[in-house]
Amino acid sequence: CGVKNPVARKPEHVPFVLVHAESAGRVAAEMAVRQEKHAPAAIKGPSEQGFRVGGGAHRPPEGADDGLEADGGVHIGQGRHAAAQFGELFENGAGVAAGLATTGYTVFASSFAMFSAGRAFEQVRNSIAYPNLNVKIGATHAGISVGEDGASHQCCEDIALMRTIPNMTIINPADDVEAHAAVLAAADHDGPVYMRFGRLAVPRVNSEDYKFELGKGVTLKDGKDVTIVATGLLVAEALEAAKALADDGIDARVINIHTIKPIDKAILVKAAKETGAIVTAEEHSVIGGLGGAVCEVLSELCPVPVLRLGVEDTFGKSGPAVELLHIFGLDAAHIAEKAKKAVALK
Repeated sequence: CGVKNPVARKPEHVPFVLVHAESAGRVAAEMAVRQEKHAPAAIKGPSEQGFRVGGGAHRPPEGADDGLEADGGVHIGQGRHAAAQFGELFENGAGVAAGLATTGYTVFASSFAMFSAGRAFEQVRNSIAYPNLNVKIGATHAGISVGEDGASHQCCEDIALMRTIPNMTIINPADDVEAHAAVLAAADHDGPVYMRFGRLAVPRVNSEDYKFELGKGVTLKDGKDVTIVATGLLVAEALEAAKALADDGIDARVINIHTIKPIDKAILVKAAKETGAIVTAEEHSVIGGLGGAVCEVLSELCPVPVLRLGVEDTFGKSGPAVELLHIFGLDAAHIAEKAKKAVALK
């Protein structure tokens, strides 16, 4: 699976395969294959006991040949569909995904962000990204909003980890509309993609006719005094913060950066030149995520004051998701407060 230059077959219609430990991954892949009219194989889970084969609560979509034999293993069935079961051992899932990708499949592999970015970092780096394979990682349950699962599962380091891997594209959608569009864009993209999904339901900020463009930020609200650059679930909070700032006479621009790598340098430089101050907002560590990426760009191309809002250098804790967001300062009120500080630094 880790060969540098695999010989991959490229059929006219590339089948999709799904490797997943949670049902969210199956939903993502089913969305992705609608346009291609291919039934994805279900590589099923979860299993608290780790790797096991056979049975399972999740069944493949109707009409798909899951090819799952009672005695186990990964089986390529008729129509070049595959099926297996992995549970939380995403290291195995990443390896299988890589192997399938070398044969021409577009593979969607899904697990919790803590497992897909953390536990399986080496497999993602060496087996998927190093040979630049066509594997799309759907990382679910990212950030503090996992809630009661607590610090062990609240992965606030995944963007930082994935940003360091060459060939890796990173998408962090703001709502359900953008998530759907992001999955389709990932399917069309040639190469590995890390898609970050949260657990908490969020307000819709995009219309049904929204056009997603990989690597291009979106200006949701114009403004001249300060720019709030947000990603993921904090995009909606940024828009609320801009309303509060308007009441105080501060005209804030709001930019949604859904693609963190490659980041849209042009939109950031334009905002820095026109507003003179930047605030970044993310449900991720302030180290190495969106804030770090924005600082890297602007320190070289257009130095202006940049203040980062995110999870400080600390672990999360167990509690109701919405309550935790307020405790960790990941809300509109804290974004507005940070924006006022940024304006004062101009």
